[in-house]
Amino acid sequence: MHILFLSHYFPPEVNAPATRTYEHCRHWVEAGHKVTVVTCVPNHPQGKIYPGFKNRLYQKEIVDGIEVIRLWTYITANEGFLKRTLNYVLYMIAVIMALPFLPKANIVVSTSPQFFCGLAGFFYSFFKRARWILEIRDLWPESIIAVGAITNKKIIRVLEWIERFAYRRSDKIVCVTDAFKKYISNKGIDSNKIEVIKNGVDLQLFSEFSGKNELAEEYQLSDKFVASYVGTHGMAHHLETVLEAANLLRDRDDIIFILVGDGAERNKLLSLKEEMQLNNVLMLGQMPKARMPEVWDLSDASLVLLKKSDLFKTVIPSKIFESMAMRKPIVLGVEGEVKEIIENAECGICIEPENAQQLADALTKLADDAELHKNKGDNGRRYVENYFDRKVLANNYANVFDAL
Repeated sequence: MHILFLSHYFPPEVNAPATRTYEHCRHWVEAGHKVTVVTCVPNHPQGKIYPGFKNRLYQKEIVDGIEVIRLWTYITANEGFLKRTLNYVLYMIAVIMALPFLPKANIVVSTSPQFFCGLAGFFYSFFKRARWILEIRDLWPESIIAVGAITNKKIIRVLEWIERFAYRRSDKIVCVTDAFKKYISNKGIDSNKIEVIKNGVDLQLFSEFSGKNELAEEYQLSDKFVASYVGTHGMAHHLETVLEAANLLRDRDDIIFILVGDGAERNKLLSLKEEMQLNNVLMLGQMPKARMPEVWDLSDASLVLLKKSDLFKTVIPSKIFESMAMRKPIVLGVEGEVKEIIENAECGICIEPENAQQLADALTKLADDAELHKNKGDNGRRYVENYFDRKVLANNYANVFDAL
């Protein structure tokens, strides 16, 4: 079977959609499928083209057996609604313009959160007579409405129309949480049309780290209790909570906070860190995926945080699975479905979103109780081995193809 995957992001970019797309596609190739990914030149999140790449109209490469086609698009940083929307729309237009040159596949998968990439799947399926799977990794436009990124009611109505159109016209919808399935069903979509394939983790990549940890040496962290936030620094994450907790723990010389990643709020957070004079916070910026096991190795706790919003009760941040695979206890400031996972796995401490005092208390508890810390870490590894192995999930996804 030939699968063509439309994704705005792909390695060497290191965000969750790039990782999910790559790992699934790699497993499908190993299972004997032909896989083509149509994406952009890597530039996320700073809007700067990665070394060794050029923003050409049409270029091909092979990555671990995956045929990767990169199309020209407007490049911008991951900030500012209008510029980012233009980036998304032009990717869709680039796919439409490239249709005569794209290979004919049996299945086209187009992945959200933004529906312009999703709509590109509609155009491909229409002109190439392929079955169309719409993948929903985030509820859009609801998520950008929830964080206040867009308030214009006319624009919201247009985006909601696109959302309904994509739900109706796709042959199958694959989403990443049970709550997403319920939400989409409540939009009038037959639940039999919707499959849930949750995020997971590559258990071989994220296992015991055996090499020399140069990061720990560089920042002198070997004798510290390190609380790590890894991921996008965006409006949805309310990372001011981390800085507020660090301020509460400024007298604990043994507890250090590190933030790894980039995003629209990073400069604001850097300024706030300097204003608060926080010497117990390190902001390391974006790091390549290959170095993430090193980051997790030096970490003693993983911070998973989102704003306090009913919408975010439906999401499962993918970073929990990497944390669990690396035996790192999680301090979770998110309500809803992901909280159920952490509680069932007994692999972390759940706190109220945006509550800095509870975050500080949870970290103090883990830092001061070695047995509790070890048990929660071991529980997390065992749980992802049983339920969130990316290879198993990729096989489940392939079964959806076979059923079409």
